[in-house]
Amino acid sequence: MHARRIGAAAATALAVLAARDLTQKKHALLRNFPVIGHARYLLEKIGPELRQYIVTSNEEERPFSRDQRTWIYASAKEENNYFGFGTEVDVEHVQGHAYLKQRTFAGTLPDTHDPQASLPSAKVLGGPRGRAKAFRPASVVNISAMSFGSLSGAAITALNKGAALAGTMHNTGEGGLSPYHRNGGDLVLQIGTAYFGCRNEDGSFNLDKLKDVVSGAPVRAIEIKLSQGAKPGLGGMLPGAKVTPEIAAIRGIPVGKDCASPSRHTAFNDVDSMLDFAELIATETGLPVGVKSAVGEMGFWRELATLMARGDRGVDFVTVDGGEGGTGAAPRIFADSVSLPYRMGFSRVYGTFAELGLTDELTFIGSGKLGLPENAAVAFALGADMINVAREAMLSIGCIQAQKCHTDTCPTGIATQNPWLARGLDPASKATRAAVYLRTLRKELLKVSAAVGVAHPGLITANDIEIMNGDYEARTLAGVYGYKDGWGELGPHLADEITALLTTKPAAVHKPVV
Repeated sequence: MHARRIGAAAATALAVLAARDLTQKKHALLRNFPVIGHARYLLEKIGPELRQYIVTSNEEERPFSRDQRTWIYASAKEENNYFGFGTEVDVEHVQGHAYLKQRTFAGTLPDTHDPQASLPSAKVLGGPRGRAKAFRPASVVNISAMSFGSLSGAAITALNKGAALAGTMHNTGEGGLSPYHRNGGDLVLQIGTAYFGCRNEDGSFNLDKLKDVVSGAPVRAIEIKLSQGAKPGLGGMLPGAKVTPEIAAIRGIPVGKDCASPSRHTAFNDVDSMLDFAELIATETGLPVGVKSAVGEMGFWRELATLMARGDRGVDFVTVDGGEGGTGAAPRIFADSVSLPYRMGFSRVYGTFAELGLTDELTFIGSGKLGLPENAAVAFALGADMINVAREAMLSIGCIQAQKCHTDTCPTGIATQNPWLARGLDPASKATRAAVYLRTLRKELLKVSAAVGVAHPGLITANDIEIMNGDYEARTLAGVYGYKDGWGELGPHLADEITALLTTKPAAVHKPVV
């Protein structure tokens, strides 16, 4: 009797659904094929998941393949991140794959089994320009800009605690410095076009507010964001519904009102005034100041290098973001077709400064899928001094590449402001995973540097890597990107200094004989 009632209820529901499908006019498919036509929409909805776990091979999926995600997950969990039986890359025929050339002999190398994988920058950030608070970053791998608002408070907390455990820096993103950024990790404060956290009511820049923010937090450097790889030259709109009292207080904007971010800065309008702005901030805060940008037309970079060659003004670092970089939300055309990919964009920027002999005078930071050892090694060979990781850090704390960042329905509680979803992310345990991933990436870089016969990834040169063109041709990285002799390499004094720093063992402490 109970089964009959269930069957009758199901039949009634199907009849109602069929009637609705036959009478609606929005979907021709459902009018022609009532009830069963819904299967098409169901398959379309779960198609990405089916391809992710069933259809695609370990090397096919984008933005990150299954093999790449598996390596990050295993590394973060301190599990076995090795692979057995051989490569799945079609090494005999694939085009564009990078191969490092190992050396048979090498000089003194650092300990590649150091559990902390200490790997400081070869350059002192802010040193060449004499900034009052110049310092040598303790890690060449740091967490890239991701704002609170784009990411949940739990995710920001986990990343910041992870940064503290791993001894790395954490970029705040342009959304301002939130309480979740104050969990022990050193910070790079990013200033975007809306000047969140350091703005007047009309959206203009307020230096006094910036100084207040800096004085009350462990900010080690300031980054002026000009653009990012996934959506360069594009402003943003934060709908009023998302401007909660908490976000409004952090960003310095009215509660519940739409907030538009302009596509370009209002505190300066050309390279000359931008350098004045950077020098003002550096003078008032004592901190190293740099710029972050995607790479499009090269006139900006040529003018910046030319003005810096005079020696009186300049930025302390440039962060070059590749077009393959991530974002919480962007129009498809911007994500796919605006700004150059990392390797091409970075090589053009680096070459602009190299032509004027300025590469030892500032720190080059790379971002855009560089949180994988092979991509990171290529970045260092092209001349990067440090790298920033974003989506890879998200993967380390549980991201499953659901690609729901723009919908506020992230199933792992990372890229969402939904309290119910965010509660699923435990910041304490995920912080440990983030730290282990960051240290593991440094270990891999130390190992691959040792294989090439050098002590530090910054000493890998553009001639140490070859780019394969199928099974019939290979060109050095230097040849592919038009590097001249010495480009991508540290100056002799910097090379000697970082080698000594990594290979000199601390003096033994002898206890007195009793």
